[in-house]
This record gives sequence, C-alpha cells and structure tokens, in this order.
Amino acid sequence: MRRTPTATAPENPPSATEIKRSDWATLSRLWPYLWDYKVRVVLALAFMIGAKLANVGVPLLLKTLVDRLAPSATSAQALMVVPLGLLLAYGLLRLSTSLFTELRELVFAKATEGAARRISLQVFAHLHALSLRFHLERQTGGMTRDIERGTRAVHSLISYSLYSIIPTLIEVVLVLTLLATKFDVAFAWITLVALVVYVTFTVTVTHWRTRFRREMNELDSKAHTRAIDSLLNFETVKYFNNEAFETGRYDESLDRLRSVAVKAQRSLSFLNAGQQTIIATGLIVMLWRATEGVVEGRMTVGDLVMVNAFMIQLYIPLNFLGVIYREIKQSLTDLDKMFNLMEREREVADAPDAKPLLLKGPPSVRFDHVNFAYDADRPILHDLSFEIPAGQTVAVVGPSGSGKSTLARLLYRFYDIPPGQGRIAVNGHDVRGLTQDSLRRSIGIVPQDTVLFNDTVAYNIAYGRPEATREEVEAAARSARIHDFIVNVPKGYDTVVGERGLKLSGGEKQRVAIARTLLKDPPILVFDEATSALDSANERAIQAELAAVAQGKTVLIIAHRLSTIVHANEILVMEAGRIIERGTHVHLLAANGRYAQMWRLQQSEQVTAPAL
Repeated sequence: MRRTPTATAPENPPSATEIKRSDWATLSRLWPYLWDYKVRVVLALAFMIGAKLANVGVPLLLKTLVDRLAPSATSAQALMVVPLGLLLAYGLLRLSTSLFTELRELVFAKATEGAARRISLQVFAHLHALSLRFHLERQTGGMTRDIERGTRAVHSLISYSLYSIIPTLIEVVLVLTLLATKFDVAFAWITLVALVVYVTFTVTVTHWRTRFRREMNELDSKAHTRAIDSLLNFETVKYFNNEAFETGRYDESLDRLRSVAVKAQRSLSFLNAGQQTIIATGLIVMLWRATEGVVEGRMTVGDLVMVNAFMIQLYIPLNFLGVIYREIKQSLTDLDKMFNLMEREREVADAPDAKPLLLKGPPSVRFDHVNFAYDADRPILHDLSFEIPAGQTVAVVGPSGSGKSTLARLLYRFYDIPPGQGRIAVNGHDVRGLTQDSLRRSIGIVPQDTVLFNDTVAYNIAYGRPEATREEVEAAARSARIHDFIVNVPKGYDTVVGERGLKLSGGEKQRVAIARTLLKDPPILVFDEATSALDSANERAIQAELAAVAQGKTVLIIAHRLSTIVHANEILVMEAGRIIERGTHVHLLAANGRYAQMWRLQQSEQVTAPAL
C-alpha cells in the first residue's frame, strides 16, 4: 500500500525556540552545579562572614583608638602603651579581612571552575547530539559567541553575587544593627533611606540601560557571524573580487554597534552621576547628625570617625552596584541563552527501549516503503523500497536532486522517518529502535563533500579509528593511493591540512576520506560519489582497492559515473524520489531504458570531450 509523504518534525532554527525564564529560574538551573561542591560552598560562606565581621570591627577599633588618644588621657605611659596595642589589633583586623577574602576565593575557585567546565561540556555534547537540521540552520559565529558568553557568565555570576552582593548585604545588616544599638535609631533610618534610594535609582536606571546592552550583544553576534562566515568562505570572496563588499558589510555591522555603544556610555555616565549625588547627600546628612551629637556631648570624636568609616565602607562597594547589577542581569541573560541551547530538543533521539546493533557479519539493509521530506511542501522520497542483501553491493544512480544522498542520511539516522511512512531495517531491526551510536559504528561513509579537521594528515586518517596504530594508518593510506603523496611532502603524515582541509586538492581530500573509512573497517559501507574528484588513473586504481575492501561487506554506492558501478549486484535508477529502473548493468543496458540512455550519453562525452 502506498503512503503519502510527510515531513519530519522540523527542529526550529537556533533563535526560534528560546524559552523566556525568570532570573531566579536561571539561577536555580545553576545552583545544582555549585552544590556538587557543597563543602566548599559552606566554607566559602563561613570565610565570607568572617571577612565581613573583621571589616565591621575595623571602624569600631578605630573609634576606640581615637577616643584613647583624646587629651583627657591620664598618663604618658597610657598614651604610649594602649594605642600601640590598639594599632596592632587594627592591623590584625585589616589583615584578617584580606586573609578571609582570599581564603574564600581560594576555596571556592574549584567550585566555580568545576561548574563552568561541566556546563560547557554538557553544551558541547548536546550540540553534537542535535540533528543535522539544526547544524544546517545554525549561525556558527553567533552560536559560538553565545557559548563563550554563557561560560563567562558562570564566573561573573559567582564573582558578583558571592563576592559582592551577599557580602555587602551582610555588612549592611551589621552596620544598621550597630548604628541602631550604639546611637539613636535615626542613624539607622538615614542610612537605610539612603541605601533604598540608591538601590532603587540604580536598579531602575540599569534596567532602562539593559536594552542598550542587549542590543549591543545582538549586534556584536551579528558582526561576529558575518566576519566568521566571510573568513570561512575566503576563497569565494577572492574568486568574485568581493573583499571591499565584505569589508563594507562588516563595517556596517560595526557602525551600528558603535552607535548603540555610544548610547550605552551616555546612560552609564548618567547612572554614575546620580549614584554619586545620592552617596554624597547621605554622607552629609549622617556626618551632620554625628557632628551635632559631638557638639552636644552625646557622642565622642571617635564615634564621628566610626560613623564616617562605616559610611565609606558601605558606599565603596555600593558605588559599583550599577555595574554589578548590570553584569549580573547580563550574565543571567547570557547563561539563559546557553541553557536554551542545552534544552533544545533532539529531533533524532534514541527510544527509551533502544537496543544496540550487534553484528557478527555483514547485515542486510532494507528500505521498506519509505516516504520522506525535509519540508512538508517538498517531498523527496516516494514509496521507496529496495534491499541490499548481506555482503552484496547495490548502486544508486540518477540525476541531481533525485534523492540519492538522502538514502545515506536516513540510513545514518541524521533524520528519522516519521511513523507510518515506512522504515529502514538492518538485519530486520528497524533503525529507529537501535541506538544511534551502535548503528553509526557499523557504517562507514566516503561522503561526496569531504571536510577535514584543521590538523595533521595522520590525525584525519586516524579519525576513522582513533586507537589505530601508525602502521594501520599508513596501510589505509596505501589502499587509498595517498601514501606516496604524503611521504613526499616535507612533514609527511604530520602535515597540517588547514581549515576544512583546504591545503589539499579535492582529489587528495577524497583519498584521505577513503583512507579514513577503510581504517574504520565497518560491516556496512556507503560510497557517495567516492571517486568523483579523482583523475581516471587514480580512480581505476582506487576502484580496485574499494572492490577488494567491499568483499564480504554490505555496500551502498551512490554514483554519477556509471563506469564505477558496473560490478554492482543490483543498480537502482532514481528520478524525482522514485525508483524507475532496477537490475544489473547488463540487464539495464538490454532494457534500453533510462539507464541505457545515461550510459550512452556518458560514453559519448568521454569520447568527444573537448580539451580545456
């Protein structure tokens, strides 16, 4: 029974599924990573409280020191001995503040770095687990910048919250308590009102300024994306003399970024001026009140010094509250973006009861009434059925866009066939019921478009089986007819191939890809135009090697050159997602259909091809 083609459920583009969560929700996502280091968290909090107690003790000791030095002191000996002890105690308190602060940072460093490492590793692993659709739609420059900022946000949040906000709150509570108990409650109220006005002004203006920062980040990501995309396509830019065009596009992005940055700086200047005005006003009112107390005899000069020291100690960290609040808000936004990446659902995921594929020999592969579309309005495969018997070779030919390469993508489970739209089975097991890892370990592919890592030739060949020995790597290179080329370059197998392998020619990259697959030595092989970039002599030599390697394996060949697949056990001719002919090379020629027409055309092209 024929089935109508439907699309797989599309994964949304990277920017389309971002979940807007509250700041507290974002923090709650971060907390479990820190709580793994609960002992260090508790110790860090203890050291932080110790540092603040010592810090609050400094003005108290300073008050005592000033009062003891008053002219009313009874003896010269007291003037010499008592202040000396107080000075030593003052120095020890100052030292204790710094010592506790450094101990807090030392103890908590492992928790901070550990949390950042775990989050970054989970994001990296999750990105690799996402489907091909996501990676085809992503913007690499912007995404990498989001990950970079998200990782940095972990450090910023911990630094600003644990090292700035919480210690300041502790100190505010301690100071307000001391002012209310040692003097009249008016001192506490003046301080509290000044703090409330300061914090309200800071939060309000910073919230207003956040849109400039958010816009700056968006423009920065866009500029970074444009720059990365242009540099990755360096050769294309050169081919079409578009250096000035690319520079202009980048400059346009930078100019928009500059405009928003200027607005952000203006708003920052307004924020800083307002903060200083509130601080100065609060300090004047407090000192005026304290001066009145000294004049009236209710307070000593030491009390005046202590009040002034308390205010300075409070306002120094609060002076940076605007920066801290802005950075915390921005860090929460950046961290939220990274958590959104982690929460993006995988389009292709292992079923809860997925089983590993266990093979003792070459398996059979069957496409059974497969319908598939990348997008609902553009069907690719229509009721496609064929089988590759265990240990045999099936070739697929047809014009571009007929759906040939889609077969390999579906077999690899880069996309899943929707329920009710057919199935792909390996040894009778539906691939959707198998673990992706075990399935892909059983398949080796030489893709049509070979992309290499920016590493050595040896690394790229060994990527097929990372634990392989150097001798096995060289044996695979010999089979792929690239060993002689490698040993004749100055650095041999240690030659770096450049970004995406661009230092190698198309044929050299393809032979590295063939060597990599031969080294993997899986029971299922897929050759997707495996020799399309090779000259005729190398193609014939490698075809012989591939034919030898394919013995005893299940092979799917996707080809354009018909001369490379005449040995196949069965040849499928595809057109517009359907199989229109099938049979052996001899059978198809005798049928005098589409395959025979393609064969005659290619033979005549080889004879009459003009020299370029």
